[in-house]
Amino acid sequence: MNTAATRKESVLNSARVRRRVCNRIWRNRYIYLMVIPVLIYMLLLKYLPMYYLRAAFYDYKLLKGFEGSKYVGFKWFERLLSSPDLWQYIRNTLTLNLLSLAIVFPAPLVFAILLNEVRSNGYKKVVQTVSYMPHFVSTVVLVSMINNICSPSIGVLAKIWKFMGLTPVNWLAVPDYFYGINIVSGLWQCIGWNAVIYISAIAGIDQSLYEAARMDGANRWKQILHVTIPGIMPTFILLLIMQIGQLMNCVFDKIWLLQNTLNMQVSEMLPTYVYRLGMVSQKYGQATAGGLLNSVISVTLVLIANFVSRKVSETSLF
Repeated sequence: MNTAATRKESVLNSARVRRRVCNRIWRNRYIYLMVIPVLIYMLLLKYLPMYYLRAAFYDYKLLKGFEGSKYVGFKWFERLLSSPDLWQYIRNTLTLNLLSLAIVFPAPLVFAILLNEVRSNGYKKVVQTVSYMPHFVSTVVLVSMINNICSPSIGVLAKIWKFMGLTPVNWLAVPDYFYGINIVSGLWQCIGWNAVIYISAIAGIDQSLYEAARMDGANRWKQILHVTIPGIMPTFILLLIMQIGQLMNCVFDKIWLLQNTLNMQVSEMLPTYVYRLGMVSQKYGQATAGGLLNSVISVTLVLIANFVSRKVSETSLF
């Protein structure tokens, strides 16, 4: 009897839970409907393409499919790893991303702290609005602006050089300037937008901590050092972990549009190399192997960065 009563009570509780869940879903049905396009996007463009990752192990022919293509095992991985060009492209990718990690990545943090110290709310809003608007400039427009500024004939820099009595330089044709152009343009485009995250984190810091620091005689610099920076450091660390996972990637469309035959030795990155293999040379298997290798390295970097962060700072993604 007790067992039957317990089973009946369990069934009733399960029915109540299901009814509550169904009622909650119905009350929030419009919110769930808004999620459907995101789920469709993720399924079609993120998860479904994973099926074709096995092309890395085939001499894949687009019209024949997997059934008509020859299985080659790790042939493409061996060819990639034995290619001296691959290591040059990896070196180019890491050089650009490490420079970006050292210069562009921390800049929004500094900008957010400085902006937080501005006492005029009106001036702060104007600066913040002006700073994050470049984020909405499309990459094609940005590259056009860079080409116009760096042009040796009509560019602003060329006019300044001529005014100073110097010979204009074709900046995009000199490999030594390629990384600098990318860093400066990336800094201009992302500093304001990326600072929004840190500004939100600063807004979440308990104001009583600032009051306590002022009562202890801390000036504004010490308040930044002992209250603001520790308060936003967890956010900074999480973003740093994710950024480390992007060390083998790049802003593909920007790099692709800025490339030319004169700067190719430094502008050819791993993603652009994979694109040339697949879309230009139609070596789909080798291109898929390159992309898969890139993904494995990126995941490994995230795991290592997350492990180190958890051990050192007790802040981690998982």
